[in-house]
Amino acid sequence: MQKQDFKKSIYILPNLFTSMNLFCGYYSILSSVQLRFVDAAVAILIGAVFDLLDGKIARATNTTSKFGVEYDSLADLVTFGLAPALLMVLWVLGPMGRPGWLAGFLFMICGALRLARFNTSVSSNPDFEGLPIPAAAAMNVSVVLFFSRLDISPEPFRVPMLVMMFALSFCMVSSFNYKSFKSVSLFKSMTFNKLVGLILIFVAFATEPYVLLFVVFILYIVSGPLFSLFHFQTKNDEEAQPDKGL
Repeated sequence: MQKQDFKKSIYILPNLFTSMNLFCGYYSILSSVQLRFVDAAVAILIGAVFDLLDGKIARATNTTSKFGVEYDSLADLVTFGLAPALLMVLWVLGPMGRPGWLAGFLFMICGALRLARFNTSVSSNPDFEGLPIPAAAAMNVSVVLFFSRLDISPEPFRVPMLVMMFALSFCMVSSFNYKSFKSVSLFKSMTFNKLVGLILIFVAFATEPYVLLFVVFILYIVSGPLFSLFHFQTKNDEEAQPDKGL
């Protein structure tokens, strides 16, 4: 019975998208080793799209399974942990020696810890605790694409890149709250104004995708510490109000 139940729990469509996510991570690693950094970065972005779709499809079709959750996490570790870490090391951090490759390793292991904490979390908070690993990977990718678009050499920016890698690693294992977009459904109707807004956003991204991606992900990364600081300050103010009344 257990073997039959296990076979029944493996659904084709969402796990096919997860497999495509994993393929993108593998292709990104190959591209990085061959010094094709833009191709490696784009592959990770495409993997992020597949990662988004597999979860949406699984929830929409009620085909979520424990196997799918574990498989998705393993794919995410390759595509959004190992692939971007290797990309950054080979693109800019390698000449720094030990600090450079250790920054890549720290990014990967913090991503693994972030995935493990997410899988074992029982919190009812709709937002993410800590920076999601796909967003951390996308920040690395957007930097590579931004520099490529403006034809900027990354060599003078090795130290800022090193600091960025450490900062992203910290954000992934932190308790900062990041907005989750899981409630946004791809299969529900929307108003005409929302449709027009989405079209305008698509046109803006199509005009300068690399620049806008860079700006969007910087804002998202910074939003976690800012929202957490605002929440902390608001909580302190609420706790201080009764004392003022006395």
